[in-house]
Amino acid sequence: MKIGYFADGPWAHRALDAILADGHFDVRFLVLRFASPDPVLRAAAARLERPCHIVPDVNDGQFVRTVAAAGADLLVSMSFDRILGRALLAAAPLGCINCHAGALPFYRGRNVLNWALINGERSIGVTVHHVDEGIDTGDIIEQDFFEVTGEDDYASVLEKAYSQCALTLLKALHGLRNATARRTPQSAIHPVGSYFPRRAAGDEWIDWSWPSERIHNFVRAIAPPGPGARTFLRGQCVAVLNTRLIARAPTFLATPGAVIGREPGAIWVKSGDSFLALVRLARVADAGHVHQELPLPSIGARFSNEVTRA
Repeated sequence: MKIGYFADGPWAHRALDAILADGHFDVRFLVLRFASPDPVLRAAAARLERPCHIVPDVNDGQFVRTVAAAGADLLVSMSFDRILGRALLAAAPLGCINCHAGALPFYRGRNVLNWALINGERSIGVTVHHVDEGIDTGDIIEQDFFEVTGEDDYASVLEKAYSQCALTLLKALHGLRNATARRTPQSAIHPVGSYFPRRAAGDEWIDWSWPSERIHNFVRAIAPPGPGARTFLRGQCVAVLNTRLIARAPTFLATPGAVIGREPGAIWVKSGDSFLALVRLARVADAGHVHQELPLPSIGARFSNEVTRA
């Protein structure tokens, strides 16, 4: 089977390695993001002696004709950042498929791994689906799940998703190559599904009136390589990198964000319903990046949101 590969980032690196190692697929060309072409994929194209396209508009008529002339049976999108139009989707006989790190029809949209952790999911789906003119709405070919433990954070979930996406994509490719792949309309799973927006600057602030579990999930969901959950301590912006839920912590009303106790290597911070252990804290640089770790404050200190700046 001949493939045209629209790709970027570690997702695409792992998947390309799996495709090439399998031996049943011929990558005819690669298409990289225009704004930030992936150097690893550019080098791979050179090594394979295959064309590497970096174009401002993949839906431009001339480029669509270039894709059609390459003779690919199937187009594959892996972390590509442009919507492929109708003419481009028709440039290969089998159309285009995409690997999405979410259990479609749920978790459509952007930053879905972060959102899945925020929502406290215990498993996360990886879906390979046909690409249509909607966003993450095409018929499903393959869907697998991997486990999320209470110890997982964004970094560890990313690593699991990179590996699972490559495996699930390869399964879908073999199904299409052998003409055994089944199409499952997303409406057959749920009539509506769910959609998540891109996370943006300003979404990283902790509200200490949230329940402990929500704060804990929020912190691990945007831990590095995410921006880190943000709060203020004595007027200084800091990042909370790691928390831990406390078994049998009682429910009571008190000041949210207050440091109310200590244990070796952690402090106890009051939440909206109970309290949780804060384990790691870091300074935030002027550019908004997490900097060196900070010592944990003493009892009586208080974390706050940007409004009160306690």
